[in-house]
Formats: sequence, C-alpha cells, structure tokens
Amino acid sequence: MITKERALEILKENISNQNLRKHHYAVAAAMKGLAKELGGDPVKWEIVGILHDADYEKTKDQMDQHTIMLAEILKDEDIEEDIIRAIQSHAYELTGKEPKTKMEFALLSCDDLTGLIVATALVHPDKLSGVTVESVMKKFGSKSFAASADRDKIKRCEETLNISLGDFTNLVLKAMQNEAELLGL
Repeated sequence: MITKERALEILKENISNQNLRKHHYAVAAAMKGLAKELGGDPVKWEIVGILHDADYEKTKDQMDQHTIMLAEILKDEDIEEDIIRAIQSHAYELTGKEPKTKMEFALLSCDDLTGLIVATALVHPDKLSGVTVESVMKKFGSKSFAASADRDKIKRCEETLNISLGDFTNLVLKAMQNEAELLGL
C-alpha cells in the first residue's frame, strides 16, 4: 500500500502552491481524526486527505477532469482502489461516483469544512488556536463568508455519518488545531 511519505511526494510533485498544499494537510489531519472517531484506518484516511485534490493545478482550467486526471497519475502507484474511489467520490458531480462509505462521506463533508475553518482562523487575532466551534458555526450561517465552502456538503455529515454538525465541526477543528504549525495558523 502507498505510504504517507509517498503520498506527500506525489502531492509535492503535482502541487507547487504552498497554500494549496496546506489545504491538503488540513484535510489529511481532519480525515485522520475522523477515522479514529468512525472506526476507519487513520493512515489510509490521512492519505486520502493528502491526495484528494493533488491534480488541482493541472485541472483548474478543465475542472471536468478533476480527480479523473489524478486517478491516471496514481495508476502506477501501489494504491488501493478504495483510496482512488474516495478521492473521486468527493467530486461525484464530475465523476458520477457517489460517495458510499464512511471514508467517502467523511471526505465529502470535511473538505469544504476545512476551508471554512481556515477562513475563520484568518480573521481571528489568535488564528486557529482562538477558533471555537461556536465561531465556526457563526460563520457557517453567513453565506457570503467563505462563499465557496459548500454548506450542503458539510451538513451531509449528519445524515451520512450520523454525527451532528456541531460534533463534526469539533472533530475537524481539533484535528486541525493539532496541526496548526504545519498549517501556518
């Protein structure tokens, strides 16, 4: 199976923008934390987070290829099919692969939530250490704040993972706070 170290190499080979890399690190931290809570494999889920948008710089002008190109990049790697499927299911609108497993639904919901948390941290004087579930939820209700964070995808955690939005936010926030230095927050 692919290692975390190899996943990070692939990320660095394909994503040069440091802020985009930090997004991957945030999602990886969230996925690892969620795996522990949901009975998943923390290493595998973290790898999914590291790789989930690793083709973004190559597909940003042809988004219909997002995650499809990544599957092609990963085809010669020692990578399990469920990792590729999880990555493709977070862009199910493009791939037609609807999320079905806990790992897939966790990625779908936490991807946009990490962006909302980062945006909340950037306007807080203490950055990530000062962010609370309450402050994230307040921003969650403001549709113009971090407008690209798809609130409907985030809220799917309640129906698909059986975790309240507040508890899900708390899990993702704590996982990110544990990696605040890596995230530059």
